[in-house]
Amino acid sequence: MGSMVRTQIQLTEEQAKEVKRIARARLISAAEVIREAVDHIIRSGAGASVDAEDQRRRALNAVGKFSSRKRDISRKHDKYLIL
Repeated sequence: MGSMVRTQIQLTEEQAKEVKRIARARLISAAEVIREAVDHIIRSGAGASVDAEDQRRRALNAVGKFSSRKRDISRKHDKYLIL
């Protein structure tokens, strides 16, 4: 493990209760629970941002992949989108 950097975070009451509950159940500190959660996010790539060009490419890649079988969807889109 590398050197530690002290940081301060704010949690909701529910988050704090759950972190403490998990820490007690696993016999580790609340700080270790939070470090493990941060490591998990980093490893999963969930924190990675999608740049605009990648987002555009992915959107264009989806064009034409799905069919509603409706011929008037571009003119009457509100009819189909409003629940």
